[in-house]
Amino acid sequence: MRGAVMHAPGDVRVENRDDPRIEAPTDAIIRLSAACVCGSDLWPYRGIQPLDGPTPMGHEYVGVVEAVGGEVTTVRPGQFVVGSFWASDNTCEICRAGYQSGCVHRVPMGMLGSQAEYLRVPLADGTLVATPEAPPADLIPSYLASSDVLGTGWFAAVAAEAGPGKTVAVVGDGAVGLLAVLAAKQLGAERIIAMSRHESRQKLALDFGATDLVTERGDEGVARIKELTGGLGAHSVIEAVGTQESMMQAIRSTRPSGHVGYVGVTHDVALPGMEMFFSLVHLHGGPAPVRRFLPHLMDLIAARTIDPGKVFDLELPLEEAAEGYRAMDERRAIKTLLRP
Repeated sequence: MRGAVMHAPGDVRVENRDDPRIEAPTDAIIRLSAACVCGSDLWPYRGIQPLDGPTPMGHEYVGVVEAVGGEVTTVRPGQFVVGSFWASDNTCEICRAGYQSGCVHRVPMGMLGSQAEYLRVPLADGTLVATPEAPPADLIPSYLASSDVLGTGWFAAVAAEAGPGKTVAVVGDGAVGLLAVLAAKQLGAERIIAMSRHESRQKLALDFGATDLVTERGDEGVARIKELTGGLGAHSVIEAVGTQESMMQAIRSTRPSGHVGYVGVTHDVALPGMEMFFSLVHLHGGPAPVRRFLPHLMDLIAARTIDPGKVFDLELPLEEAAEGYRAMDERRAIKTLLRP
């Protein structure tokens, strides 16, 4: 099969890879209908995260089941399915607590590379959720978004306790941050402040439910949030970048008693202990347990209540994956959808 492989920073190639096969009785093989490039894929692309030789890329996926192992009971060949970027059994104590991304048997899907024609999904019964019937083509981008960025943005909003009567601020205007705006809106937030200085992303944030836009960053951004909230800060703040600046901007934009939901993959973030001690701010986040939210999100998509697929502003054939990476790296695209 054909699949995207990163050989070095800035060097993504689509080349022949071995076809996946059933390796355990709990596996499924799916024929991918769509895949995409994630903002976290840009960390190794930019040389910030080291590569250990040529690496298959991709961890977001939707497709049609081709084959299943002998112990798989909840999905069958021919069904359209969505899965999380973590494979999980969905039965262990951690999964039952709603944290499938911490499953005791979890498998990171990124190591299997979903930017390809086919994909092996371990722990298929606990990982994959099938639609009742094959979805119309125009819904496939939204289902793909639910595999990671929508589920991650939703978890961030839940972790930040966004809800009725709350003011929510979102730090980061990538796909996750934008879909966190959508999530906060669906969860009933009264006011949603999107921090963005890019016109196309501002427009999408407003489409998804933002009520205010803040273009300032760092200390100036914090001051602007305080100004908009009577000097107190937001009740709920979502951190969707993963840098030292974005994390501190999020924490300092939160009022005492408030909550920060952080889902940006952190790189060299260090929290100052004394400032944290006196902030009286709750912190919760990490790798999103997307599987917890998938059934609900898929129902919202099927009913056309939400349209998260709007975050894909560039669509390319799989063979042009390298251009999809370049476009996102250069901020010419929010998120690239790849069609195998």
